[in-house]
Amino acid sequence: MGVGNIKAKLYNANGDRVGDLDLSNQAFGAAVNKPVLHQAVVRHLANRRSGTADTKTRGEVQGTTRKPWRQKGTGRARAGSFRSPLWRSGGIVFGPHPRKYTQALPKKMRRIALKSALSARAGAGDVIVIEEFTLTEPKTKAIASLLRAIEAGGGALLVTGGRQLLLERVTSNLPGVWCILADRLNAYDLLTADKIVFTRDALNRLEEVLADA
Repeated sequence: MGVGNIKAKLYNANGDRVGDLDLSNQAFGAAVNKPVLHQAVVRHLANRRSGTADTKTRGEVQGTTRKPWRQKGTGRARAGSFRSPLWRSGGIVFGPHPRKYTQALPKKMRRIALKSALSARAGAGDVIVIEEFTLTEPKTKAIASLLRAIEAGGGALLVTGGRQLLLERVTSNLPGVWCILADRLNAYDLLTADKIVFTRDALNRLEEVLADA
């Protein structure tokens, strides 16, 4: 792991601070590219949209196709259908219909956005490193106490090198806390988390991912 002048607080598995850790320039020392970062966030939010909103046109709503009344001689306005958008329970004009909102972003731009987000959060002092998470039983109270000890109690993104099912289980009960694998990190999660907590193996895995870019 390349060493730079960017540091993060280092804690052991018990939540005791053991010093500072030099972070890699490759992952945390990039210039923040705001336009690409913005585009990555917009793409992430767009890809989360279900696109299932739907309205019925005048040809889809229920109702007879009979003309309400004769064209002339009644003193009322002309009307041709009960399904007209002008009528209550009539069809909708230009309403939404199911569609895909997904956007594409080149891999190179996604990596630039990821490095920008990592660098911005590290520069703000929001990156914390813990040796490892050692949970022996599914108790949410234990991980909540640990997060408070490492100054990440208000909400945190926990980044691990591999799946930790017990950790994922207990953090699901903590508002604002969630887990993610290092090779699935994205700019949106990094920007929305209050604190980003990396394990040692997660940093190593992140280095491997970015080395393949």
